[in-house]
Amino acid sequence: MAAAQAWYTNFFGSEPYFVRDGYLEWRFGRDEEEFGIINAHYIPGRLEHVPGGQYVYWNADDVQAVVDDLVSPGAAIFEPPTARGEGWVSGAVIDPFGNILGLIQTRTGGGRSSPHATRTGSRECPTVIMYIIGV
Repeated sequence: MAAAQAWYTNFFGSEPYFVRDGYLEWRFGRDEEEFGIINAHYIPGRLEHVPGGQYVYWNADDVQAVVDDLVSPGAAIFEPPTARGEGWVSGAVIDPFGNILGLIQTRTGGGRSSPHATRTGSRECPTVIMYIIGV
């Protein structure tokens, strides 16, 4: 959990607002959308942890830029950014803990820029929904 906390704190540029044994949570934007990490020991029936978790998509203004931001500190490309039609791009990475993080960019505005988007350095990163992954 400590390694996951450090990795995501670096990516998000902020510490989790809620820390409890086996659980971390960050909140972002005016709607305080959540990103949570739960220790895999709490997953019922878990046999082996392979790339997985909820394969949901974060909206992003620029999928390639966010993929670059995630790969730089250690994520691996699972699905390279791929055009899916005019204005639509998707991609996915596997974080250093084996969880798939999907990204999608749409022609209608993608990552809902400010005030919703959070920032990592000078680059926008996606607003996220509640996402529980095993570590």
